[in-house]
Amino acid sequence: MFTGIITDVGTIEAVERRGDLRARISTVYDTATVDLGASIACSGVCLTVVDKGPGWFAVDISGESVARSADSMWSQGTALNLERALKVGDELGGHIVTGHVDGVGEVVSVTAEGDSHVVGFAAPRAIAPYIAPKGSIAIDGVSLTVNTVEDEAERVLFSINLIPHTMAMTSFAGIAPGRRVNIEIDVLARYLGRMEQLRHVR
Repeated sequence: MFTGIITDVGTIEAVERRGDLRARISTVYDTATVDLGASIACSGVCLTVVDKGPGWFAVDISGESVARSADSMWSQGTALNLERALKVGDELGGHIVTGHVDGVGEVVSVTAEGDSHVVGFAAPRAIAPYIAPKGSIAIDGVSLTVNTVEDEAERVLFSINLIPHTMAMTSFAGIAPGRRVNIEIDVLARYLGRMEQLRHVR
């Protein structure tokens, strides 16, 4: 379980094809305090540490995770938003994030507004019911607040606001239209949607 508050931006140093895809990721974390088997969210994907050394850790990425995450994300040189798993007693500064990708979206616009930037996204229509104005959403693992939502026949458009601090502390520096991103809907919305499905089955 995570909060969507990014604590490091790592970089994929190497990728190796085994049974699954293994990625070695650079980090400023003190890896002596990271246990093998620990969970780290990598741009919104919860992965297990399978190897480590000073300044790096390695994860295995299943075919399912590759298929459900943003295109070309698992390539050498890619910057990843990193967050270690929430501990009991930690401050919950964002919202509850599970590290499971619900859909892949695309940046459609970036507009400067004061010192901040309003970023527009297009997402699959299937997750439209779970995106609401002023609701929480995780984009590439970052906890953000939805500003606006516009439903279209084949997709949903929504916007968020990026303040300078968020731009500086995440992989969003230089964000531009065309970028593919991992989207996780709010966990409460996911359960409410499931309850609504079952209500109509009866």
